[in-house]
Amino acid sequence: MSQRITVVGTGFAAVTAVERLRALDKQAEITIIAPRPEFVFLPSLIWIPSGQRKPEDLVVPLQSFFRRHNVRFHAGTVTGLTDNGRRVLTDNGEVENDALLVASGGRFMKKLPGIEHAITPCEGVSAAVQIRDRLKSMEGGTIAIGFGGNPKEPSAMRGGPMFEFLFGIDTLLRKQGRRDMFKLVFFSPAPEPGKRLGPKAVKGLLDEMAKRGIDTHLGHKMKAFEADRVITEGGEFSADLILFMPGMTGNQWFDNTELARSEGGLLKADAQCRVEGSERVYVAGDSGSFPGPEWMPKQAHMADLQADAAAANLMAELNGREPSETFKVELMCIVDSVDKGMLVMRNTSRGVVLPASRFWHWSKMAFEKWYLRKFR
Repeated sequence: MSQRITVVGTGFAAVTAVERLRALDKQAEITIIAPRPEFVFLPSLIWIPSGQRKPEDLVVPLQSFFRRHNVRFHAGTVTGLTDNGRRVLTDNGEVENDALLVASGGRFMKKLPGIEHAITPCEGVSAAVQIRDRLKSMEGGTIAIGFGGNPKEPSAMRGGPMFEFLFGIDTLLRKQGRRDMFKLVFFSPAPEPGKRLGPKAVKGLLDEMAKRGIDTHLGHKMKAFEADRVITEGGEFSADLILFMPGMTGNQWFDNTELARSEGGLLKADAQCRVEGSERVYVAGDSGSFPGPEWMPKQAHMADLQADAAAANLMAELNGREPSETFKVELMCIVDSVDKGMLVMRNTSRGVVLPASRFWHWSKMAFEKWYLRKFR
């Protein structure tokens, strides 16, 4: 009898896990659960405001991918688990499994008073379109761009895209001949924003802000937002457009499970991506809290590495073997600014920051094309 494997999600970790699972077992019954059968290439949202990408370029239907990998799709939103993870509850029925891999991403912490006045770019295509349209309609004013974290989960943050929106908007306004009509302010409760990228990167990012005439408001705990104001413990400033990336925590449905949780609300995993204390339940990507350095990133590359290990270990456990595969902890990103990019790399032994150049911008675009080929 074929083994029944359920994967929750359709993001980077989920699709990578499906590829590895199918490569390891041609007969397994693989079911993916998600609200819609589509993949969104989130790293390229930064190019929607400039018009370099349209929404339809980044939202990819997954039907052909599912057919090629013989995957069953269950349309629904997960609401909880029963039977020690063997039964997934959704708003469209239940799905039973012999092994479960959670790759449903994270949830942004929207507890700050007035956060509805800020746009959270990584929430998806609609947020990036909203930024594009707001920029087009503005004739001047102050644009405030920043990010926060989860104080109980240092790795549960996504600051890189906010540097890209910051530099990208600056470049776009310059190309339009409108930069002198705007004031750009970068804010963060961290005194050294981007520290997880490495000390060289922090200096490079702050130097770039200074060169571009971008003001900073750093090291002050966030208090609230108003429609036209950012308020921190170190003062407040007016803003006509606010972009803010809060820290992340676990999905709401985790509360309706007995799965082990980290202090910050994510699924607590071991080095093999097993959810601690659960049998044949694995996690990859933003949903998980993994052992490793504090700077371990929440990004697509890391999700892919974790998903690869999780799939291999899940299959080993199903076949009665001890899970032994681990993942490499590696940060790799290109901080893009519409026409140039700065390469930042970090692993457990070294960090590399290369100066901004057009080459890295085109490399980032080429990577998008290469990655999406699997779905076409």
